[in-house]
Amino acid sequence: MKIFVCIKQVPDTETKIKISPDQSGIDTAGIKWVMNPYDEYAVEEAIKTRDANAGSQVWVVSVGPKARVVESLRTSLAMGADEAIVVNAENLDNFSTAKALAEVIKAEGGAKVVFSGKLAIDDNSSSVSQMLAEFLNVPHTTVVSKFALAGENVNVERDIEGGAKEVVQMMAPAVVAANKGLNMPRYASLPGIMKAKKKTIKEIEFASLNIPATDIKVKYSGMTLPAEKPAVKMISGDSSAQASELVKLLRDEAKVL
Repeated sequence: MKIFVCIKQVPDTETKIKISPDQSGIDTAGIKWVMNPYDEYAVEEAIKTRDANAGSQVWVVSVGPKARVVESLRTSLAMGADEAIVVNAENLDNFSTAKALAEVIKAEGGAKVVFSGKLAIDDNSSSVSQMLAEFLNVPHTTVVSKFALAGENVNVERDIEGGAKEVVQMMAPAVVAANKGLNMPRYASLPGIMKAKKKTIKEIEFASLNIPATDIKVKYSGMTLPAEKPAVKMISGDSSAQASELVKLLRDEAKVL
């Protein structure tokens, strides 16, 4: 049984973001890149599922510039994944990324389960897993906090509004997008790290997938950073004076009254 995990490399949350000179995206110089946190839950669940099903393999796939993306793939290998594939590409949108992932998974012989994170923390689009399922023509569900594979049945619990849970049963193969709480991702062991360094990562050029340029639906322009927040204004005096001053400021400065 093949289990695939789709991961994305994203800027570390502590990275100070700068906009590129042409305002088409972020300036990638000097950024510390890490595996998308939600994808870590996906990798962990894939490894647990493999270990519970003898003879299974975990394949990790990522789309992006291979010079840096391989680092996150090696992290997955160090955690315990068996094989890794990088699709060398730049400036793709979610649609073309999902299509590339689907082409790779189909070319490798298909999968019983495809895991991913529920979203990437850089663009928060939360759409690649759904598009991927559509291209693979398989069922899917997202924000999954509990997973079980029983024969050909994929049984999950997913988080919905109000703190409630929704139970979903699908037939395999299926795409499952992980949420926080699904598991506790393991740390890569030293032997795992050393083994991952020697592992060969399969490289695929995006151009070889014959995905037309017209499938890149989204382009960015005029990107800017949010405006600086105004300084906090402290109001002094007793409660009556503070209330009066607050109303005045909301009316005359904030213009919300």
